[in-house]
Amino acid sequence: MHRLLLPALAATSLALLSFGATGARAEDYRVSGPFTHENLSIYLIHGKSAEGRVPLTLDEALAKRAVRVHETGDVNQLSVENLGDEDVFIQSGDIVKGGQQDRALTVSMILPPKSGRVPLAAFCVEQGRWTARGREDVKTFTTASAIVPSREAKLAMKAPTAGIAVPLAAPSPAPRLNPGLAYSDTSEPDTSTRQQSVWKRVQAIQERLSERVGVPVAAPTSRTSLQLALENEKLRDLQAAYVKALEEAGTKDGDVVGYVFAINGKLNSADVYPSNGLFRKMWSKLLRASVTEAIGEKDAAGRGADTLDRRRDGVPRRRHEGQIDRKGAARRHPARNAHRRQIALLRNAPERRLGPPQLSGDGDTMGAAHRRVTPVG
Repeated sequence: MHRLLLPALAATSLALLSFGATGARAEDYRVSGPFTHENLSIYLIHGKSAEGRVPLTLDEALAKRAVRVHETGDVNQLSVENLGDEDVFIQSGDIVKGGQQDRALTVSMILPPKSGRVPLAAFCVEQGRWTARGREDVKTFTTASAIVPSREAKLAMKAPTAGIAVPLAAPSPAPRLNPGLAYSDTSEPDTSTRQQSVWKRVQAIQERLSERVGVPVAAPTSRTSLQLALENEKLRDLQAAYVKALEEAGTKDGDVVGYVFAINGKLNSADVYPSNGLFRKMWSKLLRASVTEAIGEKDAAGRGADTLDRRRDGVPRRRHEGQIDRKGAARRHPARNAHRRQIALLRNAPERRLGPPQLSGDGDTMGAAHRRVTPVG
C-alpha cells in the first residue's frame, strides 16, 4: 500500500519539497502507517530535512509578540508584520482569532524578519460580527491555534485563480515571501461567491460537530465563530482519545516531514514540510484539525461510515459485524477494500483523482516552505 501512495503524491509535486529546489525525488521519501483510531487513519511521510534554522510558527510568533496581524477593515484582506529577528512560517488554513471577525488565512509563506506590513489574503470564518468581542482588540489578532478542519472549506478558500498556471514540476526556487504574491487579488469576481461558500461550510462544520458532540458547539459570545466552536470543552473531550492514540506516532521518528490522512477509508489531504523540525511544531495543530474533521464525519452511532481497523500484523481492515465466518476467514464485504481501491486509482489516474495541487493564492507564494494536497475527487 505504501508503494502505491508515493507515486500518487509525487504526481502532485508532494515529493519535491525543500527550502531550495534540490530535485528531491519520490524515492527519497517513504511512507509509514497507517496509524488508526476509530475512523481516522494517519500515514507519515519520511524524508531528509532541509538544513537551516526552523522558523517560528505564526502561533509561536504571536505569543512572543514578534508578529502582528492587523485588521484592515476588508473582510478578505489583512496585513501581517514580522517585528522580530526570526523567520515566521504562516500556513494556509490557519485561523487568526480577534479583529472585527475571525479569519482563515489562504496563503503559506515564510515571513522574513523586519518585514514591514505585508497584505495577506483571508476569508472570514465568523459571519456577522464586525465589532470588538469582549475585551479583544478589534485592530489586531491574538492567536493562531487552530486550522480549518474541513476539506470542503479548504477547497472553497483555495479555488485556483483563473489564468494562473500551477507548477507541477518543482517548487519555487525562493522560499521566502514575495510581497507581490502574498495576497491574492480580492477584486476577483468569484471572491464574494467563495466567501459565501466558506460561511456555508463553517455552518455545516458546526452543525455536524453539534450532532456528534451532543450539545451545541456554537459559543454564546459569537455563535458563528468557527474558532470558538473549536474551543468547545465537550469537543475537546472527544478529541482526547484520538490524540492519545495517534499523537506519539508523529513525534517518535526524527525524519517525519509530513503526513497524509484518511477519514472513513477515504484519502482526505496531505501536508508536507521542508524539515522534521517544522513538522513537529505543526503536528499537534494538524492532528487536532484532522481529528475534528473525523469526529464530524462519524455517523449518528459514533462510527465512521467505513471504519478502519488494524490486524495484529498492521494491515488495515474494516470493522463490520458478521465479517468473520466460522473458519475465521474474512468474508467479502463491499467496503472492505475501499481504501486500497482508492489508492490504486490514485496511482493509475492521479491527475483525474487529485487534480493539480490546490495551492493557496498564487502557486509561487507557497515557495518551498509547505505544500498541501487536497483531493478533489
